[in-house]
Formats: sequence, C-alpha cells, structure tokens
Amino acid sequence: MNMLEVFVSSLEEFQPDLVVLSGLHMMEGQSKELQRKRLLEVVTAISDIPTGIPVHLELASMTNRELMSSIVHQQVFPAVTSLGLNEQELLFLTQSASGPHSSVSSWNGVPDVGMVSDILFWILKEHGRSKGRASDLTRIHFHTLVYHILATVDGYWANQLAAVAAGARVAGTQACATETIDASRVSLRAPQMFMTSYSEAGSRIVLNPNEPVVEWHREGISFHFTPVLVCKDPIRTVGLGDAISAEGLFYSEVHPHY
Repeated sequence: MNMLEVFVSSLEEFQPDLVVLSGLHMMEGQSKELQRKRLLEVVTAISDIPTGIPVHLELASMTNRELMSSIVHQQVFPAVTSLGLNEQELLFLTQSASGPHSSVSSWNGVPDVGMVSDILFWILKEHGRSKGRASDLTRIHFHTLVYHILATVDGYWANQLAAVAAGARVAGTQACATETIDASRVSLRAPQMFMTSYSEAGSRIVLNPNEPVVEWHREGISFHFTPVLVCKDPIRTVGLGDAISAEGLFYSEVHPHY
C-alpha cells in the first residue's frame, strides 16, 4: 500500500475533523499511464474517507498541462471539498483546462482581481457542487502576495470573513517572523480599486480601510476579498501558502450536511 492508502485506512480510528492533502505535483516525472493510474487511485482513496469529513487539496506549481488537466477532469476536483492555490497555479489551471482568460500567458504584475474572480467562479460552476452534479467541491482559497480571495458555494460554509482575514494576517506574521503584525515592517500593496468580473457586468470596488474585507456574490457563489499587509523584508517564506490555507481552514465553519 502507498502512504495515501495507509493514511486513509487510519482515519476511522483517528476521526479527524478535516483532511488536508497535497503532493499531486510530484507525479510530473511519471509516465502518462502511471499518472492516470495513480490519479484514479487517489480518487478511490479520497472516496474512502468517511462521509462528513471535509477534504482540502493544496495545489502546487506544475509545468505539465496534461497532468493539470487530468487533475481537473479525472474526478479529483469533484472528490475534494476545498482547494488552495496561488496565482501561478490558478493561471496554469485555466490554461490547461481552457477556462476563462486562458489566453493570458502570464500575470502582468499583481494578478487582476476581476480575472481571478472569473476563474474561481468558473471552477466552482463547472466542477463544484450543484443540483445537477455529484461534486463535493464548494470552496476555493486563492492567495497571492498582496491579496487573498475566498470563494464558496452558498449554503455550505460560514465565517468566511474571519477565515480570509486570518489567512492574510498569518501571511504577514509568518513572513516577518513576528507574533503579531508589526506596522513598521509591512506595507499595503493591494489594488485600491478593482472590478469584480470581466465575464459579466462586474462591480467596481473601492477599498475601504475601515472595512478591508470586501464581499460580493454571483449566481450562488460568494466571494470574500482581503488585502494583505506584505512583509517588507521577509524572513520565512517556505510553506507560506500552506500556512495561509491552514489558518483559513481553522477559522472556517462547514455546515453539518457535509
């Protein structure tokens, strides 16, 4: 048995509140046939996780578009409850699966909020839970250097405002290696104004420092945006994405019908 299967077999005794998985990017060096076989084994293993335990998948940087497309389409996304990813992984995902803004070759500086929002919406609409689709995916936590967005399908999660804010806070404290945010060591670089979408008639948002977390809704999906206080001279950056997702999950509330 492989480690994932051993891990899943121990869950009944361990009885966790949440399962966090990562490492699919490590398949890149394998043959297509082995990748396909292993992805099917991963989906089978995830389906063996006891009902009611949310499963979060943290993506990592890849260069193999076919592998990323397989992760999207070979039932991996519908098998997990939540995704965590950064701007490189999000753009590569939409390029690999021919999603919105897939013609964009790279981000020009700070990722455009409206474009990011469109891609997150597409993932949840095309691969997330709905009345006509057997999918568990209802949550995506997107993180880039200067802002984060938490996108959730309505009716499945609560406390999103606190969750996305907590992820942004830990980004500043961990990078600066401080217990709390030190205002002298961080800076605000998030866009002060942005559009919420380009695929539809989006709203123009002007950031309010007194209420920094912005919320908007689109066809049954809620978006929570927060700026990040970016560490000017970072000390610890390894594992920062994992820390952001973990903190966001810690503050998230999943509704009991999971």
